[in-house]
Amino acid sequence: MPKKNSFKYMQNKNRYIISKVFKINLMILALLVLHVGVAIGQKPQFTQFYASPLYLAPSFTGATDGSRAALNYRNQWPEIPGAFVTYAFSLDHFFHNYNSGLGLFILRDEAGSARLGNTTAGILYSYVFNADHRWTMRPGIHLNYTQQTIDYSRLIFGDQLSIDGNHSPNSLITLPPMENVAYFDASFSWLAYTSDIWIGITADHLMMPNQSLTGQNDRIPLKFSLFGGYKWLLSGTYAGIEEESISTAFLYKNQGSFNQLDIGVYWFKYPFSLGLLYRGIPIFNNPVYGIANNDAVAIIGGLRTKNLRIGYSYDFTISRLMTSTGGAHEISLIYHFNQGAPVKKPGKIPCPANQF
Repeated sequence: MPKKNSFKYMQNKNRYIISKVFKINLMILALLVLHVGVAIGQKPQFTQFYASPLYLAPSFTGATDGSRAALNYRNQWPEIPGAFVTYAFSLDHFFHNYNSGLGLFILRDEAGSARLGNTTAGILYSYVFNADHRWTMRPGIHLNYTQQTIDYSRLIFGDQLSIDGNHSPNSLITLPPMENVAYFDASFSWLAYTSDIWIGITADHLMMPNQSLTGQNDRIPLKFSLFGGYKWLLSGTYAGIEEESISTAFLYKNQGSFNQLDIGVYWFKYPFSLGLLYRGIPIFNNPVYGIANNDAVAIIGGLRTKNLRIGYSYDFTISRLMTSTGGAHEISLIYHFNQGAPVKKPGKIPCPANQF
């Protein structure tokens, strides 16, 4: 009798394991479908959007007195199998004699156990000029090349599992034919600013490339970003070592039927900075799912030295997924070097990019 109960216990345990693994894979596939289908063309995002300035808008290319290198890492929803992980690197320089900035940007984004990935590399250019005694203008352009890949061989399906917990390398499930795809694309932006206010717009996916992995027509829709803010100087001088300031900033994004708003407030007193950001549009429901557009609240902290900026942020999920995602962790590093005295360059951009 004990042996029979023991056998039933082991049988139920194995069934539970198989069911659990199968549900996990279904969740992974659902995320892939969401990423490839419903959210087509959506780009990775950063909570510290001013800590990845070239990704936000090519107009920020060359926005220092010399050279700048930036590293960004984001781990979104780490408690869900196959979390969304994004890496970004940028390098840019301002050429004083030409009032121009030139930069390089590389991004890698991975999602799901099948490693649905995008690798993007591009070059950026911006030009800066004074519109009048107060306003400065910076148009910019970004030309890039993207390769999109997926690896279904990394997934394990229910018919590959056995009672003993092992799995077979073969599955009877027929997967759609998947191919790697590559395409060229372009972005354009325009930034206007004074010593205490800035406003800009970016248009991404100007070439509306076909991103389909199955050979169908799946054009990436245009994406528009509107960003800006205001900076109050509490003490010291603008962009000076002894500066203390409070800034408000926003970023609104639209792509197809999707809308998103990030709005935050930032405090800075050398060498520390602290920010609080809300993401969502609560008065409008999501047009696809009909639920409230509440996504996350984020806390952002930064440390600034003469040449180095370090930032960390954590997103607290406030949507219906709040108990199952693990939020999002983000780290940014920005290093300034080869900085020279600006001879012909207009005033510095007052946005939080100078602190984060």
